[in-house]
Amino acid sequence: MRWLVAGAMGMLGTDVVQRLDGAHEVRALGHADLDITDAESVAAVVTDVDVVVNCAAWTAVDAAETEESAAFTLNALGPQLLARAARAAGARMVQVSTDYVFDGRATTPYREDAPLSPASAYGRTKGAGEWAVRAETEEHLVVRTAWLYGAHGGCFPKTMARLAGEREELPVVVDQVGQPTWTADVADLVVRLVEAAAPAGTYHATAAGQVSWHGFTREIVAALGKDPGMVKETTSAAFVRPAPRPAYSVLGHGALERAGVAPIGDWRERWQAAAASVLGLG
Repeated sequence: MRWLVAGAMGMLGTDVVQRLDGAHEVRALGHADLDITDAESVAAVVTDVDVVVNCAAWTAVDAAETEESAAFTLNALGPQLLARAARAAGARMVQVSTDYVFDGRATTPYREDAPLSPASAYGRTKGAGEWAVRAETEEHLVVRTAWLYGAHGGCFPKTMARLAGEREELPVVVDQVGQPTWTADVADLVVRLVEAAAPAGTYHATAAGQVSWHGFTREIVAALGKDPGMVKETTSAAFVRPAPRPAYSVLGHGALERAGVAPIGDWRERWQAAAASVLGLG
């Protein structure tokens, strides 16, 4: 199977390419290789492929509040052009999306078909990208993920590890709950969905279970061999940001189960498997 990965140099894209290596033919394209917002470039590149995976995105959540037009161009127009070219090439289109398409006010895991209700510019642009992909091609897989961490880029665990080496205490919020998810697991799930010929639609690629940022940080600190007691409870009121963060980012996995594709395992077990590579431990 021939795959094209856009945004292949990012944290998730790198893991997708590594997961495909040796199993499928893959063309890994970073921004220097392909501007997904340029229609002519996209049409010229997306040929002779079976699957297009879009890992390219504007991910600067706070900056999107004042630069929503630029974020929209990358998060909505780019996916539209890729999906259009994928349809012309007879390829499946995989669009990576986010929990930010929801407002975080739920109290039970979001279903894949829950109405979109983004509370931030970033969420609006990613929701528009989902809509654009669905409109351009029936052969789409919209794969939402959240709370990503990985070995190949900046992420929350790396930031907390650095701060744990600099400070005696780490105040971390307890009122934001989600599913810490390893990019290697998302990459694996994307490949498994395609290999299983899963029905077109929306799927959630997050680890099972749930935890607050505070609880996750305790696990990060423990992986470093430090005392989790250094992680102190605080709330979002102490960390006001331009873009609101969803208080509840737990996504359900019903669509995966109906498709016969195993969801990602429990977040704590997966963190234990990932910690050494993500944190650069020996």
